[in-house]
Amino acid sequence: MLNTDTLTNLGQIACSAAETAGELIIEHLDNKQQINHKANQSSLASQVVTDVDYAAQACIMEILQPSVEQYDLAMLGEESVDDKQRLHKPAFWCIDPLDGTLAFIRRQTGFNVSVGLVSRDGTPLIGVVYDPLHKRLFSSVKDQGILKNQQIFKPAKADKNQALVLLCDLSFADHPLYRPTEDAFYELAAQLGFIDAQLRLQIGAVHNACQVLENPNCVYFKYPRQGEHGGSLWDYAATTCLFHEAGAIVCDSYGNTLELNRRESTYMNHRGILYAADQTIAAAMISLFENMKQP
Repeated sequence: MLNTDTLTNLGQIACSAAETAGELIIEHLDNKQQINHKANQSSLASQVVTDVDYAAQACIMEILQPSVEQYDLAMLGEESVDDKQRLHKPAFWCIDPLDGTLAFIRRQTGFNVSVGLVSRDGTPLIGVVYDPLHKRLFSSVKDQGILKNQQIFKPAKADKNQALVLLCDLSFADHPLYRPTEDAFYELAAQLGFIDAQLRLQIGAVHNACQVLENPNCVYFKYPRQGEHGGSLWDYAATTCLFHEAGAIVCDSYGNTLELNRRESTYMNHRGILYAADQTIAAAMISLFENMKQP
């Protein structure tokens, strides 16, 4: 039974797993990496995988395994095959051992360890994100709020005297709607009363989401995409819990709840992604998407 006390305990275990994996990652930061490429991925950021990705996932899974046995949980990791047990067990661990591998290879900001627990019906129960480069730990348990480095965290309010920033994945530079979106976003920012606007391309879905938490003038947005590629459950499971507990907005590009346990696929690109700290900004971005002519 995943009651409040159990979830609290599991949240602490998830924090330990994320931090332990994070320290393993940092130990290898200055080492030359064996870089492999995944098939059926459209961007360099989603293709690259290193031995450190696999080692970090093994580390996390080893720490989580006793909880899997005790509470009859499933486990889904980016670097392993989906055994579909997530569709049958009461809840499943959802692991991205090294989100932002390209940033890690380049020794840049943008890589994180992400550990989430999701119920069979897709409800996010636990969200933990650890940035080992800056030793920043976000953690949340359903109905218990959000912590940053074990201190209560609340997002600030957007400041219209600063620029409104649209965060997008690196691959968006090649999207046919890149320039029209940039133009429309500048107009949107002006309509909302912001003094300026920027469109920024960055590595790491988890990194982008956490940046929205820390800077409410940011919004992270992805258009829907066709095909079996793009962001997956492990890219969004933990941060969805963080945003729910922070009172922030995470939804698809139509404004609907994210489907965090899709039967058809682990991919989440079918309806797009939106993260925002402010409801007004989120509503404006949904309107921008609805008015944008899709290719």
